[in-house]
Amino acid sequence: NNQKKVAEQIYKNILYKSNLLINDKKFFKAKNYKTSFEIVSLILIVYVNSNIKNKLENYKTLNEELIKFFVSDLDDSLRNNGIGDMSIGKYVKSYVKKFYFRLSKFPKEFSEIDINTFSNYLDDLNFVKKEKNLIVANKFFIIFKDLRKSFEKNL
Repeated sequence: NNQKKVAEQIYKNILYKSNLLINDKKFFKAKNYKTSFEIVSLILIVYVNSNIKNKLENYKTLNEELIKFFVSDLDDSLRNNGIGDMSIGKYVKSYVKKFYFRLSKFPKEFSEIDINTFSNYLDDLNFVKKEKNLIVANKFFIIFKDLRKSFEKNL
């Protein structure tokens, strides 16, 4: 129950940071569901990987709860975008598969990622304007560094 409350706060923080980034429209090809999904996914991936790396107390439970919030959020947001009951499961499943694919391809160690590597990763996802790729990569790096500081402070 405590891990659920912590996960809920973390997930709210992920959404807050994602919204700050997506509301700066000049960086993205479109401000749509795909862009929002990509941003939330990347930040969530960093949280999940950081929990594993830092072996936070009950990190497995915490990560499970984070993923549950993510899947629930996917379901709610897809419904709000007009996806009906008959096909919602198929859509949620496809987005969850995308998330796990990105998670499997994301470097396990943050220290292995430099700005150019991450910029190329963003380029492959194809939601950032090419000429803004390095700027957006840098914005993600700031989020990631803040995240790492918060983990180090809490350990």
